[in-house]
Amino acid sequence: MIHVTEVSLEYDTPHGKVLAVDKASFSAAESEFVCLVGPSGCGKTTLLNMIAGFFPPSAGEIRVAGRPVSGQGLDRGIVFQDFAQLFPWRTALGNVAFGLEMKGVAKEERERVALAQLRLVKLEKFAGAHPHHLSGGMQQRVAIAALTREEMQRLLAEVWRTTRKTIVYVTHNVAEAVYLADRVVVMTPHPGRVKAVVGIRLPRPRDPLSVEFLEQQKSLIAHLTRQEEET
Repeated sequence: MIHVTEVSLEYDTPHGKVLAVDKASFSAAESEFVCLVGPSGCGKTTLLNMIAGFFPPSAGEIRVAGRPVSGQGLDRGIVFQDFAQLFPWRTALGNVAFGLEMKGVAKEERERVALAQLRLVKLEKFAGAHPHHLSGGMQQRVAIAALTREEMQRLLAEVWRTTRKTIVYVTHNVAEAVYLADRVVVMTPHPGRVKAVVGIRLPRPRDPLSVEFLEQQKSLIAHLTRQEEET
């Protein structure tokens, strides 16, 4: 579904060129949940932005469903850490329905789908509310997030199980990656490189206190620790 092949990004600064991402390669199969993990500055968000089509790589190629990414597209959506991307003049229902409206879906159908999505994040009672009438946590949930990290993880896992969308998720939290992912792409910084791709073979729903979960978490931490020693 998503193929990132030998992707690099170099940008100009007043002090010269900086290589932010260096020959990164990984893939996400259809309906797979892939997490990008690594310390600050390893290029996780930069890679996500390139997959979204916000800017092109300096080298390499990104394909979604077999087609090269050459810009933004309705086949991809992105949820930011900041929830300020909601349209303040639209209701919660209107914000969720916006993508369908841009696709030309009829009003009755797009509102039916949008209400079902709000129901997934436990906000169907607030469908007619505007963002300024919602708490910050509610605004985040409109954008597929939640009031607490643990609740957000459970909510996101539930939404993924229901929709089976292909997800590429950025985090620096190893436990979160083990809880959510089918596979974890481990990155190292300066420049950002993919050093390992680790499969998470745990049944769902996952118990963060189980021995198997903690062993998988220790394995990922070992990958990250080795990389820090190497760099």
